[in-house]
Order: sequence, then structure tokens, then C-alpha cells
Amino acid sequence: MTQAATTAPHIPVLLDPILKAADPISGRWLDGTFGAGGYTRALLDAGADSVIAVDRDPLAFEMATSWAGQYGERLIQQRGVFSDMAEFAQDLDGVVLDLGVSSMQLDIAERGFSFMRDGPLDMRMGQDGQSAADIVNEYEAEEIAEILYNYGEERASRRIARAILEMRAETPITTTLQLAGLIEKCLPRKKPGQSHPATRSFQALRIAVNNEYGELYQGLMAAERALAPGGLLAVVSFHSVEDRMAKRFLQSRAGTTGNPNRFAPQVEVEKPAFELLGRKAITASEEELEHNVRARSAKLRLARRTDAPAGDIAPKVLGMPMLRRDR
Repeated sequence: MTQAATTAPHIPVLLDPILKAADPISGRWLDGTFGAGGYTRALLDAGADSVIAVDRDPLAFEMATSWAGQYGERLIQQRGVFSDMAEFAQDLDGVVLDLGVSSMQLDIAERGFSFMRDGPLDMRMGQDGQSAADIVNEYEAEEIAEILYNYGEERASRRIARAILEMRAETPITTTLQLAGLIEKCLPRKKPGQSHPATRSFQALRIAVNNEYGELYQGLMAAERALAPGGLLAVVSFHSVEDRMAKRFLQSRAGTTGNPNRFAPQVEVEKPAFELLGRKAITASEEELEHNVRARSAKLRLARRTDAPAGDIAPKVLGMPMLRRDR
């Protein structure tokens, strides 16, 4: 384990509203993105009987060895993805999903997530399977451009894709700074206050490598199957697409999307599977923002499971971006 992994601080985002909504906390919970263990420890300390801590990254469990023992059998560590939760968890009293890349992954240059640190162009949360380097060195220009545009909303996607093919024809693109430098040359010089030119492209590649939108889509339906009646679902997202997917899923499954045409016959809907806890997403308080800059873009959506049967929902209903190869 690197020094960055052991010392980087991690503060769970929007934890207080989750604990307040669940109060009093008891029963069986699932933390779908274990990471540095912030949510898991808080839930156990607040009274949860047990927490199933799920993560695809083996580093998360390595980091927990110094403190996991104090919780004994109450902490159940599960290597895998949260989209599979219904296979190893049922009748849960709560599910927490903290989406996106974790701070510990960003802080370790060797993981290849950050365009600010030089490292191998990896980006694999689970440390296996296809890497970002595989995509930029093997995909056709149209496929690369589609990833950058659909997953990163990068308007210069085609220009960047062409530059990638030109560079890789001479030498493989294998490091983060190599790719970040290429992207910088494709875009106008950054103005004060603007994000780094490579931000959107790196986000897009990370999402593609880890199938993050597919995981969220499948994970929301898995949570519906795994939660017991009265169980709480908490989804913390950090950018608009994730929040849109969570919002539309919960609205649809709570039966609050409404009738688009008031003159049309009322459509009979199935019994709602969730009860929304608030119409709008919860954002960080001024006090939390002072202590945790990561909370700045975070949004929390909460819902409580009813006793209605679980169902399915199409990706397009959630506004899920999809690549042509996945349609």
C-alpha cells in the first residue's frame, strides 16, 4: 500500500442527513461503495446490527485491516460490485451508494485516475479487465469520440480522438500526463477559474472503463430487490448524469412522474415501490462545506421502500447515456 493510501483524509459526504433520515438506526445495512469505510463505520457506530461493505477495489479491504476487527462479525466485507447486491443480500434495512471515484483512488498516482499526477493510464477500480490505455490505444477514432462526448460531454471529442490516433501511430499512449498533455494541446488555454482541459475526457474514460452508468442502472434495481419494506435507499452523486438517473429512477418507481397530458385518459400505474423522502436533492450545508470541499458538488436522494413487488425499468427512462456498442 502506498503512503498516499494510508494518509489521505476521507470524510463521508452528506452523512448527517442519511443518519437523520434513518434514525433510529438498526438492522442490516449495505454500503455499496466501501472505499475508506466512512459510511460503514458511521452506520455501525450509530447502531446498525451489521453492515455488508461492498467494493470492487481490493485496496479498500487492505486499508480496513487496521480497524475492521473492532466490529467483529457485525462488519461483513464483500468483494464485488453493488449491482450484484441482490445475490448476496436480502431484507436489508438500508442501502447507501456513494457514487464516482473515491479520494483514495485519485490520490494514488499508480492507479491512473488523475491528470494531475503522472502514472500508468489505468483507471480500473477493480484493478482487472480493460484499462483506459486499452481504450485509447485500441479503439477506433469514432468510438473514442463517442465515449468522450456521451460520458464526458466533451465538445472537442472528435478533435481529441483524431489527435489520439495520430500520437499512438508513433508511440503508445501509456501514462496519464502523456494523455493530459495531448488533450491540453487540442483545447484553448485554460482561463482562471476553469477546470483542467482534461477533466471531461478523464471522467469519460473512467466511466467507460468501469461501466459506471451501467452499474448504477443495475444497482438501483438491485437495491429495490434487496431492501425490506421500510428500508432506506440513499444515493450520493457528484455529477448531473448520475443525479438524473437516480432522480428519474426514484420518481418512476415512486409513481410521481405524473401524467404528461392532462386531457389523455389516466394511465393505471403499478403500486409504488418507493416513497420519496423529499422532492428535491439534498445538498451540503455551509458547515459541511467548510470541512469537506468534496461535498461541494454532491447531491443526496433518499427514498423508503414499500411492500410493493420489485420491478424493472428501461435505461432510456433514466436518461442513461449509452454507446452504440451497448445498445
